[in-house]
Amino acid sequence: MTETQMINGKGVSTKVSKADIEKFETSFRGNLLRPESKGYDEARTIWNAMIDKKPAIIAQCAGVADVIAAVNFAREHELLTAIRSIGHNIAGNAICNDGLVIDLSQMKSMRIDPVTMRAHVEPGVTLGDFDHEAQAFGFVTPLGINSTTGVAGLTLGGGFGWLSRKYGMTVDNLIAADVVTADGKFLRASEYENPDLFWAIRGGGGNFGVVTRFEFELHTMENERFCGLMVFSLSEASSIMRKYREFVAELGDDTSVWVVLREAPPLPFLPKEVHGTKVIVLAMFHAGDPSEGEKILGPLRSFGTLLGEFVGPTPFTAWQAAFDPLLTPGARNYWKSHNFTELNDETIDIAVSYAADSKSPQSEIFFAQLGGAINRIAADATAYAHRNVNFVLNVHGRWDDAADDKKTIQWAREFSKETAPFATGGVYINFMTEDETDRVGAAYGPGYDRLLKAKKKYDPNNLFHLNQNIDPNK
Repeated sequence: MTETQMINGKGVSTKVSKADIEKFETSFRGNLLRPESKGYDEARTIWNAMIDKKPAIIAQCAGVADVIAAVNFAREHELLTAIRSIGHNIAGNAICNDGLVIDLSQMKSMRIDPVTMRAHVEPGVTLGDFDHEAQAFGFVTPLGINSTTGVAGLTLGGGFGWLSRKYGMTVDNLIAADVVTADGKFLRASEYENPDLFWAIRGGGGNFGVVTRFEFELHTMENERFCGLMVFSLSEASSIMRKYREFVAELGDDTSVWVVLREAPPLPFLPKEVHGTKVIVLAMFHAGDPSEGEKILGPLRSFGTLLGEFVGPTPFTAWQAAFDPLLTPGARNYWKSHNFTELNDETIDIAVSYAADSKSPQSEIFFAQLGGAINRIAADATAYAHRNVNFVLNVHGRWDDAADDKKTIQWAREFSKETAPFATGGVYINFMTEDETDRVGAAYGPGYDRLLKAKKKYDPNNLFHLNQNIDPNK
């Protein structure tokens, strides 16, 4: 075969010569995988099983030089190009059909500098990798809640988790980044170097280039913190959520309580008769002294008839992985999300009603508590602009059988539609599915024009458009 049939960025078939691919391969230290290559199917498989795409070439980068070579190859041949770090994103933009995937998953280096309290992180690092290294030195930084999530994608969308009320969004703790832009240039982005690019990557997604290294600020925190779960019947959820609403309004920055509405999994601390029933779960975390956390969070037990609990001082690394069994790869997933400044009665009642009528045992509705330090940062300080948000709602449709696609997706969409009138109109881009292009402007908020200016400067031909895209031509 003298040519490889591929797709360009406009979706039109194009041919790349064997000689050009061989030239690319000789300049590449990592692996170039094609459909006949060993490991190709594994490399094209991502977390959301609804996404089943077959790239023409997967370029598994071993370092920055490989990233530059891959970006140059993609630009020179005008190829449809996807960027993969871990492949955990719900929309499935980490992979594409008949194009080029620049795969960063093998770039797993992470270094903690205990003197400067900085973490230097490559894009193949997961949250679990980060926490493992950082906690060895007694450090943390705000990340997400699932240890298998990639640090790169999480950060570029904003990033929030259990530490965010105390230390801000993940992007608020980003000090600098190395970025390969669409012209193949290697740039350092920080407050002082290419500050417009630095501003844009902190919440603007993968629109502006390929980040090959993140530098994060670290914070001191011992490994054990007070955290855990309290489980009640869904029949009490309306009352519990109203009490919850009042309770969390008085919490300090050290403390977070999230709400999960779902079918009870077979957790060992729950009686067997509770397994498979509909429940409301209060998931809690206190970043300060564990004994203080017990005093603050103990009153939650009185919110209803407690079916079971698993709370107490727990290693932070263990808590960060606590939800991993509910988020394993291989299931079909569809999400819808909204931002809220408050949880009114209507929102609560709709959520409880839809949770009672969920279409699969794995589906859930959760409310993540934000606020705190996040809200004290100016809305224009980073591309992540939603600084008035106190709760992020995500309806997580999750199931195994493709035959259930229609009913579960419809359930999520109808729930989203009913709760939309009470939301801010904004949305967290990391929770957006691939069919939500109409929400891109709302996702980026009032900084969209500034993002568009950065896009036109760093990626004027929209090479990096498999994301929540900022189209430079609009």
